Amino acid sequence: MNKIPMTARGADKLREELRYRKSELRPKIIAAIDEARKQGDLRENAEYHAAREQHGFNEGRIQEIESKLSSAQIIDVTQIPPSGKVIFGVTVDLADADSGEQLRYQIVGEDEADAKSGLISVNSPIARALIGKSEGDVVQVVAPVGARELEIVKVHYI
Repeated sequence: MNKIPMTARGADKLREELRYRKSELRPKIIAAIDEARKQGDLRENAEYHAAREQHGFNEGRIQEIESKLSSAQIIDVTQIPPSGKVIFGVTVDLADADSGEQLRYQIVGEDEADAKSGLISVNSPIARALIGKSEGDVVQVVAPVGARELEIVKVHYI
């Protein structure tokens, strides 16, 4: 089975969502289904069908989270000796060679990615270009918005 890289924070977030879906949301949905059943004819009961659909979605998401957590390879970058190389989990300070714009990204797993928050997927074009490089290196990134040259200013193991 392929391991899915994930930060400890990402795994905690998934565990919390799983706990919420199992212990809080599932009982609410079951109660809504029971209440809708009491209203009579189920063939024309929109509340019943909506609750059943919500139940199916919730159970599917529970299975998806459990699968991801069971195949997760949780990487705690703070336990890795700093080498100045870009690896999964590090935070990287970058400078755009053309505009001089300063950027900061943490390389995280697919489910954790949120570019607006500075969290980029390990599979993104920027992360793929950075992995294995060191402080001071300049990388060429081919992204949907076009090619960019980025200099690795600092690698943080935090």
